[in-house]
Amino acid sequence: MFTRKNKRDFYRILPFGLIWVIYAIVYFILEKGLLHNLEAYPSTGNPYSFGPNTLILIVVGGVSGLIMGTLEIKVFSNLFTRQSFGKKLLYKTSLYVILMIVFVIIISAFDNSIKLKTSVFDKEVWINILEFLSSYTFWAFQLYLALMIGTTLFYSEASENIGMAVLRNFFIGKYHKPIQEERIFMFLDMKSSTTIAEKIGHVKYFEMLSQYYSDLSDPIIEYRGEVYQYVGDEIVVSWKLNNGLQDNNCLKCFFAMKDSIKDRSEKYQSKFQILPSFKAGFHYGTVTTGEIGVLKKDIVFSGDVLNTTARIQGLCNSYNVEVLISDQLMNKMNIESDFEIKSEGKNKLRGRNETIELFSVKLKKN
Repeated sequence: MFTRKNKRDFYRILPFGLIWVIYAIVYFILEKGLLHNLEAYPSTGNPYSFGPNTLILIVVGGVSGLIMGTLEIKVFSNLFTRQSFGKKLLYKTSLYVILMIVFVIIISAFDNSIKLKTSVFDKEVWINILEFLSSYTFWAFQLYLALMIGTTLFYSEASENIGMAVLRNFFIGKYHKPIQEERIFMFLDMKSSTTIAEKIGHVKYFEMLSQYYSDLSDPIIEYRGEVYQYVGDEIVVSWKLNNGLQDNNCLKCFFAMKDSIKDRSEKYQSKFQILPSFKAGFHYGTVTTGEIGVLKKDIVFSGDVLNTTARIQGLCNSYNVEVLISDQLMNKMNIESDFEIKSEGKNKLRGRNETIELFSVKLKKN
């Protein structure tokens, strides 16, 4: 089943293949410029043909990039997570270079056997491979390979650090000039975070917070949310209006996040002796979105909707509820029979002249 998480992983893997194809094209252009009309590599004597080599380099480059991307996203993504960005990049690049050397040897064996019209295990094939492995050409290629791997890993790490959507928007310049758009916001805050930190210690609390954010990620992805900010123990999640309203994604996301933490209750209890819980406020409105900053650029939302959503979330404790939704957003939604809706009355939020009706929402018990 092609879930939204699988779709997200696909879009994380795809750039690996594209970057490697670009590097492969640059490589064969440089190679053609150097070898011109030669029919063999001067350093090894291996046969060279521009047409077939071009196709082989592009296909092998793209496939190799996709294989590396799959390994990185699905297998090795958690390696060296405690290392600094620079060390993580160096260690992973070294690991992949070693794996690629093995891959290149295998490809070279088959390539030579085809060109020499002999078996992969033929002595002449492996003489050519050993000559290649001990040549300046091979080590120049490894340097090029390391640069290619480093570039893709740098892109991947940068994408994870600032977010795929944010990086994509920086590339296409979507918010280079400020634009106005309608968005739904959820301010989700952990309950009794100060008490928890004092109980388990601040270092342990930070580890718990990291795990907590990780466990909330899948529901956000599944229900098309975008993490706008992590502010201490608070997460600000945003949806484009249509994405959040579709199938009540924004509301379903909250309850899926609850289930995600509940399903891991034993892990939290055994590791942290605590099970975190949270409350959330929802609201929607028009924001101005654009790039801002000089020393560090961010894509920022600006508008009264953010302050209002934060204040709605702050009233959850007053009403003793887990989730509050503004009447403006409630009127936009088509709430299904799975939910129990209750009006908590009208409230004049601090900093607003008009009153706003708030609704609490619960899942109906079966």
